[in-house]
Amino acid sequence: MQSLIKPSLLISIALLAATASAATIEVKVSSVVGGRGKVNVAVCDKERFLKDCLYSGSAPAQAGDTVVTIQNVPKGSWAVLAYQDENQNDKLDRNLIGIPSENYGFSRDARGKFGPPDFTDAAIDVRDETMAVTIKLR
Repeated sequence: MQSLIKPSLLISIALLAATASAATIEVKVSSVVGGRGKVNVAVCDKERFLKDCLYSGSAPAQAGDTVVTIQNVPKGSWAVLAYQDENQNDKLDRNLIGIPSENYGFSRDARGKFGPPDFTDAAIDVRDETMAVTIKLR
């Protein structure tokens, strides 16, 4: 018996279902120095935390608060990180000993003792269709 559903239709249905279960994360980044570059935000799973995160976005730096919206993030456990890319080179600049020279922050105000925080310290549970996260730059 031949299937009445074409493979392309199955793919379309699967993509629609994946999008329906995805969330939008509105990241409010505070303590931004206005007019200096842009604010970059990344949403990372545990495997890619502090590496090549799957979801990212940016917005021009606005004095005080800058909002960056990340769409289509699947529900689950994610960490959010943000930094003010003052020279717009798309990387967090560091000094000679490796300490960040641009302001940065993590979800849940996570901080590491001698380096970046662990994923579990910054992890948030994405469940809702739209979620708000606040990150204070340091």
